[in-house]
Amino acid sequence: MESEHHYEEVEVKCLSGQVFRGGITITLIRGTNNALVRIVNLNRLYEAELALLQSIRQYETIVSNATIGIIVCNENGQIISANKMAEKLFHYSEDEFTTMDIEQLIPSDRIDVHRQHRKNFNVNPQTREMGNGYDLRAVTKEGVDFPVEVSLSYFRLNDELYAIAFINNIIFKKEAKLQLKAQHELINQLNVELEQKVANRTHALINTLRQLEKSKEELAKALDRERELGALKSRFVSLASHEFRTPLTAILTSTTLVEKYVDRANQDKIHKHLVRIRASVNHLNEILEEFLSLGRLEEGKVEIHTDRVNLAQLVDEIMEVMQGILKPGQTIKSHFSPTDIIIIDATLLRNIILNLLTNAAKYSDSESSITVEGACKDGLLTLTVQDSGIGISEEDQKHLFERFFRAKNAANISGTGLGLHIVNQYVNLLGGHITLTSVLNQGTTVTITLPYENHFVD
Repeated sequence: MESEHHYEEVEVKCLSGQVFRGGITITLIRGTNNALVRIVNLNRLYEAELALLQSIRQYETIVSNATIGIIVCNENGQIISANKMAEKLFHYSEDEFTTMDIEQLIPSDRIDVHRQHRKNFNVNPQTREMGNGYDLRAVTKEGVDFPVEVSLSYFRLNDELYAIAFINNIIFKKEAKLQLKAQHELINQLNVELEQKVANRTHALINTLRQLEKSKEELAKALDRERELGALKSRFVSLASHEFRTPLTAILTSTTLVEKYVDRANQDKIHKHLVRIRASVNHLNEILEEFLSLGRLEEGKVEIHTDRVNLAQLVDEIMEVMQGILKPGQTIKSHFSPTDIIIIDATLLRNIILNLLTNAAKYSDSESSITVEGACKDGLLTLTVQDSGIGISEEDQKHLFERFFRAKNAANISGTGLGLHIVNQYVNLLGGHITLTSVLNQGTTVTITLPYENHFVD
């Protein structure tokens, strides 16, 4: 009544029981004792204010905690606000920012250009994306220059234009780009060098291939010549062996005839020389036979002809032949089952056993004993020839099956060095395997394993 006007916010309760926040205005009507009471529901206003407050807090939280610098300035370039990241980038406090203009954050040599850009922006404000092809730089409170990327946005409030600058320090990005550029240049250089190396290697490889092709042709020609020489040698050996046999046969026949017609008075002397002649002829025949066998093997003319073979009987026949070869007092002991009958090439098997026994007798002393034994089991024949002769050194054992090889301790004993080589070839033809163990001055043992059949296959 004294002031003729009063306003108060109170809780108002409706007839329905609903309660709302009300704004009550009481105005006295002059000249009367009456007053005008106006009641307004303030709930919507409170809700709008609360929403606005929440929105402002969210905005402040987002801007304040953003990981990019944010600065707002007016048309004159005066800084209105800056977030924490901007403070961190430029080292200014919030209070210092609000007393500055935007040009204070620009290097001195670019201030004039920036002012002109700001005027153009005020006339025609447009948003600009981050790092839109501009080489931009900023300066800290201490005057340290650093590269930045800046994107621009704007808004209007009460017909006044405000610009928002989003600022990002790209010094590490720049360094990374420089490093990446350097790496690319290095890679390009390495690629060029690699391409050059590949070209050089390819050229060298082509030359090498040409040389290899040329060498291949030369080797092929040399191989053809070697084959021709080999064939010529084999034909010569075969021809010479056959040609030698005829006069040797005539010599043997003549010695027999001479023995019949000589004078009885000189019979012993003549017989002694005739024996020497026969022994030499037989030795020469053996050599020729070895050369003939080698020639047939190298020409591939040795064929396998299987037949039923009684092992004990075959070895007995070989031992009869060996009687004329054995030294005085030498003996051969054989161990074979009379029931062992197998299907195998008899000729090759005979030559194998005869050759091994001949070697054993040749390289053993008089009065020595030679053992030959065999056993048949599970389709395999195992033959063993053992002597107590001069033996073979470990060094020489590596080469025993090579052509014309003679052990060092056998230099004074006649031989061609073909015996074991031919035996090995025969064993290979029969699909078998040969092993040799020997100790110097204690003897040698040769073991041969050969597959055989028990019955003929139709």
